[in-house]
Order: sequence, then structure tokens, then C-alpha cells
Amino acid sequence: MAEINPKHPPIVPIPQDPFIPRGRLQHIVNLFPRGQFVRYLCVGAFNTVFGYFSYVIFLTLLSTALPPRLLYLTVILASALTTPVNITVAYFGYKLFVFRTSGNYLREWLKCFAVYGIGMIPGLVALSALTRLLQAIFHNHAVTLHNVLRTVENHIGGQPLALLQRVATGNAMAGYIAGAIVIGVSTIYSFVGHKKVTFKTN
Repeated sequence: MAEINPKHPPIVPIPQDPFIPRGRLQHIVNLFPRGQFVRYLCVGAFNTVFGYFSYVIFLTLLSTALPPRLLYLTVILASALTTPVNITVAYFGYKLFVFRTSGNYLREWLKCFAVYGIGMIPGLVALSALTRLLQAIFHNHAVTLHNVLRTVENHIGGQPLALLQRVATGNAMAGYIAGAIVIGVSTIYSFVGHKKVTFKTN
């Protein structure tokens, strides 16, 4: 049996990056460059707040004119009416601060609409279905929700309390929550779509 010289230990191949996933997972990781994705999250946070508040404003106005039993359709109408403005605001934020491309404004703007358009129909279906689900949940747990609201009322006051009471006791509460969930889930999809389609440089 050959002796092992301690001054010259046997060579064992060591992976250069043992913690970096390979194959398909590595491909997914490469879709999200750190700096670019952080900028996207910052701009996306603004777009999300802007888009959600415009949706809430339209939903509030529409819900006062349409019956509560049609809320699952009202949320679709509110989303459809606010989408063009929200997409345009999002486009300029992504172009100027995230992907930083030059020129091609009209072509990229149309591609931006295409990316959001592809996900719009599934998003509207999910929004409507989630709204109806939340309405059923709130109806079945109305007593519990009322007790939670009374507990919260003991810790806040003034304008925040008035806003909370209006949202929590209004007919459109399920629509508000469903809209927030759908907007949040669409963030990841839209980043990949804009990177690979709207602002693709090669």
C-alpha cells in the first residue's frame, strides 16, 4: 500500500461554487440579476402602490353605483379601466430606471402592453374567483371579523380608524384584498416578461 506524503496531499476536485444551483434552477437564478432586480422591486413598489390606489378609487366609485351581488364583476371593470394608465406609468419607470434602454419608445410601449395583456385575462379570472371566495369566507366568519375590528379600534383612532371602519364594513372589502393579492403575484411574472420581451436588447 502506497504511503501518503503529508506534504503533498491527494488532489480532490472541489466545485468552484458549491452553493450555486445548476441546470434549470441556475437558469431561473440568472433571470434575476441582483442590481437590476433590486431596482425593479423599488420601481415596482411605486407602481404597485400607484396601481392599487387607482384600482381602489375606481372600485369604490363603481361599488357605490352597482349592487354588492355583482362585486365579482365590478372588480373586473375597475381593473380594466385602470389598466392602461397603470401600464403606461409602469413602462416609463422600468425603461428609465430599471432596464435603462434608449429609444424605441412606441415599440417598447406596445410590447409592455403585450406582456401585461397576456397575463391580464388569467389575472382577471383569478381576481373575480378570489373575490367570490373571500366574500364567502367573510360571510361565514362575520362574527369573528367583527370582534377583531373591535379589538383594533381600541388601539387606533382618528382618521386611520375611520378609514379602517369604512373599508372593513364596506361591501367591497373582499375586492380590495383580492386586488392586492393578484397585483403582488403578478410582480414576478411581469419582471421576466419585460426582461425577455419588452426591453430585450439583443
